[in-house]
Amino acid sequence: MKSYVLTVSCKSTRGIVAAISGYLAGQGCNIVDSSQFDDLDTGKFFMRVSFISEEGVALQALAEGLKPVAEKFEMDAEIHDSASRMKVLLMVSRFGHCLNDLLYRWKIGALPIDIVGVVSNHFDYQKVVVNHDIPFHHIKVTKENKPQAEARLLELVEQTDTDLIVLARYMQVLSDAMCRKMSGRIINIHHSFLPSFKGANPYKQAYERGVKLIGATAHYVTADLDEGPIIEQDTARITHAQSADDYVSIGRDVESQVLARAIHAHIHRRVFLNGNRTIVFPASPGSYASERMG
Repeated sequence: MKSYVLTVSCKSTRGIVAAISGYLAGQGCNIVDSSQFDDLDTGKFFMRVSFISEEGVALQALAEGLKPVAEKFEMDAEIHDSASRMKVLLMVSRFGHCLNDLLYRWKIGALPIDIVGVVSNHFDYQKVVVNHDIPFHHIKVTKENKPQAEARLLELVEQTDTDLIVLARYMQVLSDAMCRKMSGRIINIHHSFLPSFKGANPYKQAYERGVKLIGATAHYVTADLDEGPIIEQDTARITHAQSADDYVSIGRDVESQVLARAIHAHIHRRVFLNGNRTIVFPASPGSYASERMG
């Protein structure tokens, strides 16, 4: 039996859930998991439904049949094949902890994605990437060639049909045009010391100030630097007995876990943009059977 995921966002009104469940039942489908949220502040409704087609109805037929319901409630609705993997392009500079973590999760099947390539403005991780039989693309970025470098990146995105770009500690700022073109499809990770500790060596700065919590934030990239809608966050408590190097080590672990969880939520279509915020539905029981994050 084919498994599908239906995502819905629209203006909140009565009858939405009944209409969706009624339509799926009428198509011989069985709902196995459903999450919904009614945002009283914005008046918007969000829903994610996992279901099985017990009568083998194809995706295209299901999507076509849903159109009258979607039009009635003015829904932004999409149906996706659960077995279809998103094509992901990873980007990295000189800090490889997030990249290595994602490659490991991908290799053991804990992160079900198709990695179409790794882009870097340095050669530090070329061998690591190539050893995983993944294409490595070196795109040098300078002040003088930045437009050309980004044009090459966009060309690569189109050639590989990339669904999602992950900035796994990629230290170059993307242009406003790039952010708009890939809106909701670029995820970044950074420490959560901002705006207090900016620039070089934020962990050393935090150590010198005696910070007791180290955190990380994964968010969608927008034209506002490091201010996009937040997907996932976490913290780790530390003590006065730990050194500046300990801060860095703990911080890297938190960053890796937070980024992986954010990607996991995105690829399973559990994240919905809601203005400057996100709605992130929890993973259904059993979805982390092969992956324990944190």
